[in-house]
Amino acid sequence: MNIPHIHSLFLKSTGVSTDTRKIQKQSIFVAIKGDRFDANTFAAEALEKGASYVIIDNEAYYIDDRTILVKNSLTALQELANFHRNYLKLPIIALTGSNGKTTTKELINVVLSKKYKTKATIGNLNNHIGVPLTLLSFDTNTEIGIVEMGANHKKEIEFLCEIAQPDYGYITNFGKAHLEGFGGVEGVIEGKSEMYQYLFKNEKLAFINLEDPIQVEKSKILKHYSFGVNKENANVTISEIKANPFVEILFDSIRIKTHLIGLYNANNVNAALTIGQFFKVENEAIKSALESYIPENNRSQLLTKASNEIILDAYNANPSSMLVAITNFLQLEKENKIMILGDMFELGSSTHQEHTALVDLLKNETNIQCYFVGKAFYECQIQKNNFHFYENFDSFSAIINKQRFENSTLLIKGSRGMALERTLDYIK
Repeated sequence: MNIPHIHSLFLKSTGVSTDTRKIQKQSIFVAIKGDRFDANTFAAEALEKGASYVIIDNEAYYIDDRTILVKNSLTALQELANFHRNYLKLPIIALTGSNGKTTTKELINVVLSKKYKTKATIGNLNNHIGVPLTLLSFDTNTEIGIVEMGANHKKEIEFLCEIAQPDYGYITNFGKAHLEGFGGVEGVIEGKSEMYQYLFKNEKLAFINLEDPIQVEKSKILKHYSFGVNKENANVTISEIKANPFVEILFDSIRIKTHLIGLYNANNVNAALTIGQFFKVENEAIKSALESYIPENNRSQLLTKASNEIILDAYNANPSSMLVAITNFLQLEKENKIMILGDMFELGSSTHQEHTALVDLLKNETNIQCYFVGKAFYECQIQKNNFHFYENFDSFSAIINKQRFENSTLLIKGSRGMALERTLDYIK
């Protein structure tokens, strides 16, 4: 496999694609095998749709000199991305964590783009395929690259760091996410900390949140640049934070009012502010960037429907993110509050324990109507007048369709697989 040769072809192309439904003219199609399909079978279709070359790893699908046969297409994509990263030699910021990765990445991007030509991971393309595609989206005009890294088992962050070779790294937090794959919370800490190990080994810099004791402990061996709330030893000090419901922070006598809901988003804002400071973005530009950012894709969105205010946070959920969302909701100075909570996935043997813990958390809340949706919540139900349990979304929607919410504030949160944003269709 001649990666330099493939890279020379890539530089003349319009980019790389792994999906024939998104083929661009003069692009390169990489045929990657999936669990249910063999993308080699789509090589001819990719050429017909305008691809200049196709990279395959099954010689039975060789077509002509536009076909590049490699031992493994996925490995070729990853090695090409790493080669391109070293060809560009641009500074790269990588971030991972249990919660808030995508929001933080978007905030960092809008802040740094006030001064630099930046490119960042699109959506949440943050795995062993998404990270290479992100790196290959950078070009000679890119001044700073921002790469989100996701993981659901150990050694994955280590592998992604070896591909992207970040100069800077940030871990949003260490929470109860993907417990099944990591083997528990300690496994999560170990897995996410693989980024710190890479930064330490290569003498690179970490951004550290001094509010997080795990990060404080890890930072002792790292070159780092820190932030904290009223922390004298922080490089960047935030003097005030509040959220009712939108996050506001006070920094260097500048008040920043965001469109992000909940205190749990404050660290995401503070991280972007800190990274902006490190890269010498002017304070007023940082303020403008953070205040103009509006979340979408079901992430902490505040919506209005009829007389109701709705906090839609249905993109994903795990015990840590669910806890902070509920805690923040309980603190809101609102009347007629309603919670609609969906199952959390990928918790393995901790599934029942973690869902029961959330139900127990709300046992003493008598003035909030709580709707629990999904099999896991249904199996830990208790009898309370304001608690309502439904085994699946169909049984829930049949009931909710008959309800009439007025002048209420609703929190809708659950794992992506629950697709709780469908609830909006039933709120009249």
